[in-house]
Amino acid sequence: MSTLVYGSRPHPALGRAATLSALVHLALLVVLFLGVRFQNRPAPVVTVELWEAPPPPQPVVEQPQPPPPPAPEVKPEPQPEVKKPDITVIEKPKPKPKPKPEPPKRDLAAEKRMREEAAKEEKSLQEQQRIADAARRERDMRALLAKQEADARAKALATWVDKIRIKIRGNILFDVTQLPNNPEAIFDVSLLPNGEVLNVRRRKSSGNPGYDDAVERAILKSSPLPKPDDPSMFQRQLELKFRPQDK
Repeated sequence: MSTLVYGSRPHPALGRAATLSALVHLALLVVLFLGVRFQNRPAPVVTVELWEAPPPPQPVVEQPQPPPPPAPEVKPEPQPEVKKPDITVIEKPKPKPKPKPEPPKRDLAAEKRMREEAAKEEKSLQEQQRIADAARRERDMRALLAKQEADARAKALATWVDKIRIKIRGNILFDVTQLPNNPEAIFDVSLLPNGEVLNVRRRKSSGNPGYDDAVERAILKSSPLPKPDDPSMFQRQLELKFRPQDK
């Protein structure tokens, strides 16, 4: 039994393969050499003798160019279908309409009482207004009567005082031509009901002592003074004014 040693295996076809590869490479080199030489050979020169002018060159008619092929239609890529979420709309229940409130029932008896009370109140106001108007008219009448009475009393008093002054002026003994103007002297006279003079007081001087003394003597001399026509008009105190040129 023979024993094989690793690395000592025989190669019977190695020589034939190397020979075949060398022949193929040599043939390839010959083909390349001949091809390059054939392509480098100069073109042959042709000499032509022209007896006539060459015809004009034919116009070059451009051949119509075929239309360009249509551009390929680009179809859009289909978009993925987006599924819409299922949304369920829940409608809110509509509120029920509120029932209209029924109009309150009329209380005819209460309305009648209200009308009667309003009428009574109106009548009471009218009565109060009538009373107020009557009171106002009465006040106005009283005021008018009081004014008329005061005017009548003032007139009667002025008449009485004029009577007294007339009597006193008749007893004044003084030459009024001595006075350059018409000064006024005022006296307060106290009387008794029968006209008798109790007292005389000079309140304001005329500026001429002689005239003032003459008036005071005339007042005392005229006592008793005239009494008023109406005894109720009598006054214990009188204010008497005198001017020398008064008549």
